[in-house]
Amino acid sequence: MPEPVAPPPPVAVDDGKVRVALLVPLSGRGAAIGQSMLDAAQLAVFDVADGQFLLLPRDTGGTPSGAEAAARDAVTAGARLILGPLFSADAAAVRTVAAPAGVPVLSFSSDRTVAGGGVWVLGFQPQEQVARVVGFAASRGITSFGLLAPATPSGEVVQQSLIDAARQAGGTVTRIERYGADQQDLTEMVRRFAQHQAMPAPATAEPGAAATGLPFQAVMLADGGGQLRTLATLLPFFDVDPGPVRFLGIGQWEEPGLGREASLVGGWFAAPPPEARQAFERRYEETYGQKPQRLATLAYDATALAAALVRSGDREALRPEMLTDPQGFLGADGLFRLLPDGLTERGLAVLEVTRAGFATVDPAPQTFPPRTDPAAGQVPVF
Repeated sequence: MPEPVAPPPPVAVDDGKVRVALLVPLSGRGAAIGQSMLDAAQLAVFDVADGQFLLLPRDTGGTPSGAEAAARDAVTAGARLILGPLFSADAAAVRTVAAPAGVPVLSFSSDRTVAGGGVWVLGFQPQEQVARVVGFAASRGITSFGLLAPATPSGEVVQQSLIDAARQAGGTVTRIERYGADQQDLTEMVRRFAQHQAMPAPATAEPGAAATGLPFQAVMLADGGGQLRTLATLLPFFDVDPGPVRFLGIGQWEEPGLGREASLVGGWFAAPPPEARQAFERRYEETYGQKPQRLATLAYDATALAAALVRSGDREALRPEMLTDPQGFLGADGLFRLLPDGLTERGLAVLEVTRAGFATVDPAPQTFPPRTDPAAGQVPVF
């Protein structure tokens, strides 16, 4: 980690406005996502903010050095809160400037290793997604799980999350195969996965699960895009059929047209509830004439959260104890709350793949269970 760098003193501007910086890549790596995030943030300003709120967009260039320079400029301009940056290395660089200045950072990264020390990660966490869909599967009598995951850090996270979630639900992971992220031929790997000593399924399992002759009742496919479709095609070829065996997924499954892959129809995965996001997407498309990038909702919700707190009239509303309201907030990605350790907890739905899209089979919660700290008030909606 780089050493913290003392930021320059902020410029004294006595105009009554509360400044919030948005650090996104508007050039270089991730520029398309960054522009969509900026558009979403500006939409949130229009929807939620009042005259006290001033958004300060800054280009990070998609690099740690660019993010650090953007953060320094934002702090100098008097920013009370930093939204972004997008990448984990950039977030670590921003902390070296923001932490000494006492400026909280709501980054758009999903990397838990950068959480804490005044930095929150708003990105979607595979750990939460795995725990949610495994818990739902267990409620339907599924207690034995297999896993196909890429040999990447994210694949390792899903593997450990599946083991933990299965144990928590009273089940077990009976079969794991990993493959190269760019592996062209997955046939032999799937063959090994399917040819494994059988074990009976419990009588409480879903109909048909006990008749598979396989050591698992459900298989988690921790991938998306072409690799996911290849796996879904190969598994039935080796008698891992999606009827008696339930296919499970993570957030990468949330892509248009997934139901055109017949083997994935009926599969379950956890994701933010789609209804609120669809409303956001309609507003965005009406305003800008194009569809938003998937991560644009993070920028919308972060900006709307900041604007809603500022609108309360408290000039110190952006301090950490207000950002971590245990009741949480309801935004374009559903219910979420910032935790004291720098992580974000989300209320996720369980979706089922259909030929026409996705259907909700278990709705997202509307409230969070109490934390150990006292909670008061209602969940703010923006």
